[in-house]
Amino acid sequence: MSRPSRVAGSLWRDRDFGLFWAGRMISLAGSAVTTVVLPILVYRLTGSALQTALLAGIAILPYLGFGLVAGALADRWDRRRLMIGCDLLNASLLGTIPLAAAFGVLTLFQIYLVAVLSATAFVWFDAANFGALPTLVGRERLVVANSYLWSGETLINILGPSLAGLLAALLGPAPAIGADALSYGLSAASLLLIRRALHRPRPAALAGPIYRQTLADIRSGLRFLWQHDLVRALTLLGFGVSLTGGAVAGLLVVYAVRGLGVPAADARIGLLFTAGAVGALGASLLLPRLVARLPVPRITLVSLLVNPLLLGGMALAPGLAAGLLLYGLWSMSQSLIIMNGIALRQIVTPEPLLGRVNVTARMIAWGGTPFGAALGGLLAEAWPIRVTLLVVGLGVLSSAVVGWLSPLRAAAGIASPPAIGSD
Repeated sequence: MSRPSRVAGSLWRDRDFGLFWAGRMISLAGSAVTTVVLPILVYRLTGSALQTALLAGIAILPYLGFGLVAGALADRWDRRRLMIGCDLLNASLLGTIPLAAAFGVLTLFQIYLVAVLSATAFVWFDAANFGALPTLVGRERLVVANSYLWSGETLINILGPSLAGLLAALLGPAPAIGADALSYGLSAASLLLIRRALHRPRPAALAGPIYRQTLADIRSGLRFLWQHDLVRALTLLGFGVSLTGGAVAGLLVVYAVRGLGVPAADARIGLLFTAGAVGALGASLLLPRLVARLPVPRITLVSLLVNPLLLGGMALAPGLAAGLLLYGLWSMSQSLIIMNGIALRQIVTPEPLLGRVNVTARMIAWGGTPFGAALGGLLAEAWPIRVTLLVVGLGVLSSAVVGWLSPLRAAAGIASPPAIGSD
């Protein structure tokens, strides 16, 4: 039996990993509903492309504001307790939306406020989660564990959006969000049942005033990220990628209605989100095979070139069928770029630095998302949605140009698996 097969088998027999995986899948299933339903709810309330697109930007802003501190403290605190606390907070926040709707007092301000606070809780959960998985499964099983998580996530995202569109059409958007609130509660329960620790105690030599500890941790994370050539290049290129991605995510409902002619109350809107999930699933299944044959930098560079071409095709799609196909392929190229960066950072980063390095890298890489969402919304208010998509594609196109002029091109001849598999 090959080594990967032994690793895969040991993971599925691992009770703690099974609980971790199940909790994440339940939570992601609920989040898949909210991802579709929340912009539908805003668009129904306002009819505004800008206000709908701003949701995508709101989800990223807390990362920019709290990411550095969250990453540093998540490496120092008990990750399990932090993750459970964030899950319970999110369950409470999202539960207020169907409750307010039932009493007829739901407002746009409340939706935005819940979106901001929920995204803030996610920053801290994500910081802890980055370090929890490698600590739980070990470095030798990390790639397989990530593959299972990515594959499960994309499978759920394939089914979830269609279900979300149906729930929104049958029950209304606000009641459907209650499913996400319940999923966070179940996720917290699964984490509570895990027996193994999700963190390693910090050495006593690092003890001191909390503000000095935090500043020192932030500096060490930034230093590692900047000094590692591939991590630095992939992270900086992510800004242009996220700018385009933020615009596309924020305008997806608007694209369905104005570009593809789908009514705002039509359950087929969920099919567009499903197509994106299918593309992400394709990327998660394709990436291990590509990495076995090609260097990670080369995969990223080619994906950066293909991405804006597919977005251009999506903008010119003549109908729903073509739009679904092209958006799915665009999502695949986008996911390949993102997954490369995540896997590389988790493997090369020392365990005590996992939270702060990955959160800091995601802050920078995702930094373009709120700008893209706002820009896309503003342009869509004045221009046709198809023209808007062509213009926002300049973000990822600029990353492609910079990427081919960066150290990534010189590193493209280096075999990736040995480089990223070493400690």
